[in-house]
Amino acid sequence: MTTYSHDPSHDRPVIAIVGGGVSGAAVAFHLLEHQRLRPGQLFIFEPRARLGAGLAYDTQDPAHRINVPAAKMSLLPDDLEHFQRWIEANDALDDDETAVAANGGLFPRREVFGRYINEMVQPFVEDGSITHVAEKTADVRRLNDRWLIEGEAGRRVEADILIIATSHPSPLPPEPLRRALAGHPRFVVDPTQPNALAAIRADDRVLVVGNGLTSADVIASLTLRGHTGPITAISRRGLRSRGHAPVRQELFGDFVSHPSRTALDLLRHVRASIREAEAEGRSWHAVIDQVRAQGQDLWRAMPLEERRRVVRHLRPFWDVHRFRVAPQVEAASEDAISDGRLEVLAASVASVETKDEAIDCRLRLSHSAGSIQRQFDAVVVTTGPGHRGILETQGWIGALADAGYLAIDATRLGLACNTASQALGADGAVAPSLFISGPLARGTFGELMGLPEVVEHGVFVAGQVTLAIGDHANRKHDGPQFDTSAA
Repeated sequence: MTTYSHDPSHDRPVIAIVGGGVSGAAVAFHLLEHQRLRPGQLFIFEPRARLGAGLAYDTQDPAHRINVPAAKMSLLPDDLEHFQRWIEANDALDDDETAVAANGGLFPRREVFGRYINEMVQPFVEDGSITHVAEKTADVRRLNDRWLIEGEAGRRVEADILIIATSHPSPLPPEPLRRALAGHPRFVVDPTQPNALAAIRADDRVLVVGNGLTSADVIASLTLRGHTGPITAISRRGLRSRGHAPVRQELFGDFVSHPSRTALDLLRHVRASIREAEAEGRSWHAVIDQVRAQGQDLWRAMPLEERRRVVRHLRPFWDVHRFRVAPQVEAASEDAISDGRLEVLAASVASVETKDEAIDCRLRLSHSAGSIQRQFDAVVVTTGPGHRGILETQGWIGALADAGYLAIDATRLGLACNTASQALGADGAVAPSLFISGPLARGTFGELMGLPEVVEHGVFVAGQVTLAIGDHANRKHDGPQFDTSAA
């Protein structure tokens, strides 16, 4: 079915957003807050029934919680406590007695935040300002100076302006696991999928590959499901995501007055600032939060080769300090360690064999030349976004890259774009009226994985789209006029 997404005169540009999670919803919301659009001008392709939840906040698992206090989560960057007030006004925590952490911070279940974002954008759907195409995107191509977007069920939209607001690909399992465990009933490649852990039995011996936020979520989910078997969690460095500060702290340090030009200088600056903070009775949290707040300026000041060094050498350490676990989720891991049920190792998978449904793994230890042999009943992959697979996991993204409109950015964190968030092809040319919003723009903008930064970037992209709408109107007004009377 074709959607006729413009009037015959084509005076008003059509905007299409692919991805209706937080990134896409933020762009749409802030665009409509400042730009009057007619019905049939703004389309969002999102297969989920609810706009705004996306992958992160669509989960129904009660163990999954936001990992930032509710007072810092908002669709309105100038009103950070908006979500917390929404919670209170809607009695959203009536069935959640453990949402308040010991430090007084509010960490509700993630689906609550998904409901909040949806309630913010749903009025625009109901009045026709947003057309929600509830289909997975199957194809995107350039046709007659416009973008043709087609959903899996056949819905088609012709757009003048296109915003890619999809999330990173799912984790890529280590090759030995992928080869040996394809088809195994308890090989969980993507634990973010609904009921992904359902096949794991209460006494199964579980290998968790990865030690970040998703790993902590998996351990908390298994605990809530009544799992009592041993869990081994591995990562190359054995680093686990850290928790929040016991008390709220003001930001500490200055990283932009004289920004570091090298990865090594940045590391030294951060370490020195942490020592200064600790001397004043603060913790490292205040310093890392300041680096995060100034992260985009820091990133822009650093030459490309040094950005690559940051990604290659410092990112694992940054991630475990920057992406903190909700206190309730942290407690599940700490209790499992105390009970002897959870073992955390600095190791990687060297080889895998299966006999019946038992999984024999040889784990290569990172800090020695040795290895250990372990047997498991289930394996869960939690290695984080599959950055290497961005162009391969969704065919339409790969097709746009083949056509010259998209490319992996130079740091290999996402899609290449300029500082206006316009997509760049492999030759560095700006793709016409094509924007990247959210984490896939991380290579250009730096810190773009946390909710506050994603929303702020959505506001920025909405502003760029507003400019593009104005440019479209000017081109139509100033363009050549064709005399069709002789036709």
